[in-house]
Amino acid sequence: MTTIRIASYNTRDFLEDPYAAARVVRAIDPDVLCLQEVPRRLFSTQRVANFARNCGMYWSGRHRGSGGTTIFTSLRVDVVESRHQRLRVALLQRTRGFALARVAAPGREPIAVASVHLSLDARERAAHAQVILEAVNVGGEVVLAGDLNENETGRAWQAFAGVMRPVSPMTPTFPATRPRRVLDVIFASPGLQAEPHVPIPIPEADLVAGSDHRPTWVDIRLGEPSATQERAEEASARASETVTEEMVQEAEGAAAETTAEDPAAAQPEVTDPGPRT
Repeated sequence: MTTIRIASYNTRDFLEDPYAAARVVRAIDPDVLCLQEVPRRLFSTQRVANFARNCGMYWSGRHRGSGGTTIFTSLRVDVVESRHQRLRVALLQRTRGFALARVAAPGREPIAVASVHLSLDARERAAHAQVILEAVNVGGEVVLAGDLNENETGRAWQAFAGVMRPVSPMTPTFPATRPRRVLDVIFASPGLQAEPHVPIPIPEADLVAGSDHRPTWVDIRLGEPSATQERAEEASARASETVTEEMVQEAEGAAAETTAEDPAAAQPEVTDPGPRT
C-alpha cells in the first residue's frame, strides 16, 4: 500500500515569520504542499524559492498568473506536469488564480492536485469554483486543497463537494491565534481514500508566528498498481539485473585478459610501511 501526504497552507505573503512557517512545513513533512498567498510581485520568485529550500522541498520556479498559489513537492513523488492559471476578477480586486500539478508516487498512476485560494466575494467564489472544476477534470483522480474563504454552507464548497468529498479534518484553521473557522480544506475524488488523521506535534509558537492561518493535511491511500504497471516494473527489474550481470561478466573478462598478458598485474602492490614508532 502506498500513501502520499498532501498539505495546504496559507502563508499570508510571508508577512509573518517565514522561518516559523518553514518549521511548520518541516514538521508536517508533506509529499505535496499546496500553498496560498505566497509573494507575487517584487523579488517574489527568489523569496518563494528560498522558502521552498527552507522547507526542504522543491518548486517548479514559476507561478506567474497564479494569484499567489503554488505547489511544492518532495523527492518522494514525481512531477509529471505543473502549471498555473489566472482567474477573472472584478476591476481593482486582488488577482486570483490556481496552481495545478500532476504528481505520481513510484509505480502509481499520476493524480491531479490543485491549490486554490478563493475570493472574498461569494458570487466570485462560486464562479471560480466552476472554472477550477473544469480545469481539474483531466481524467484520473483529483485532490483539491486550499483556502476557500467560506464553510460548508457556501456555494463554492458545495460545488466541490458535489464531485469530491472533504478528506481533511474539520478542525478550525483561522485565525491562527484562536482558530474558530474551517476555511482551509482538502477534497479528494471518490477513487482516493484518506487514512485516519494522525495529529503531528507542532510548536504552538510556530503555528501562531508563521501565518494567520493554520495548515491542514491528509494522508491519501493510492490504489494498487495496475497489471500493466506491474508488468512494466517487472520488465524494468529484469532489464536492470541483465545489464548488471553483463557488466560484471565484461569486467571479469577484461581482468582475465589483463592477467594473461601481464601476470605481475595480478599481484597485489606492497608498500613498505617503514620503521614502526
